[in-house]
Amino acid sequence: MSSKNNLKKISVIAMLCALAYICMFVFKFKVGFLTFDLKDAVLTVIAFLYGPIYGVVSSVLVALLEFVTVSDTGVYGLIMNALSSAVFTFVCGVVYKYRRTLLGAILGSISAVFAMTAVMLVANIFITPLYMGVARDDVAAMIPSLLLPFNLIKGVVNAAITMIIYKPLTSALKKVGLSSGSAKKTEIKKFIPIAIGALVLLVIAVLVILYMLNGEFQMFG
Repeated sequence: MSSKNNLKKISVIAMLCALAYICMFVFKFKVGFLTFDLKDAVLTVIAFLYGPIYGVVSSVLVALLEFVTVSDTGVYGLIMNALSSAVFTFVCGVVYKYRRTLLGAILGSISAVFAMTAVMLVANIFITPLYMGVARDDVAAMIPSLLLPFNLIKGVVNAAITMIIYKPLTSALKKVGLSSGSAKKTEIKKFIPIAIGALVLLVIAVLVILYMLNGEFQMFG
């Protein structure tokens, strides 16, 4: 039985990593020289299902796959990409591990937004000058106008999508026997207002990207 459960776990993680890679490849937002995709939302589902360590490992694996296939930002881009996803999924997974409720998922996602933003601002200070060949003071000057809002919005978008896809995705996995437990109609009903709120938040965040940060939405970019 243990081997069977391990096989199910590996299958689900592999499937979700593939879905995260597809999200990275298909949907992207670009703000200035910065880009982000929607893969963190899918990777967070792995952290919710199996714990923060699996979320971190999956984040690094998907970032490596992106690095060797489509990335044009080199090793520095790989580091930033893996770090951003790993911090986001780890924080979500840790909070949810100790509070496995819908509220725990929400608190985990909110905490992840701020943790990822803080870590990436520090990482930008040290890594962006190496990547772009600019002074550290120049990067620091970009924090209030670009780096801070960019990372906050990036986190909000992925957190909102996580709230939208988590329950339907895990319920589908339960129905086909790839996850433990059974899908309960009462859980779905409780989830609906959260999903609606997350959808509204997602729309607002996208509008901020497009019209306040002068960003672009790219498909297959």
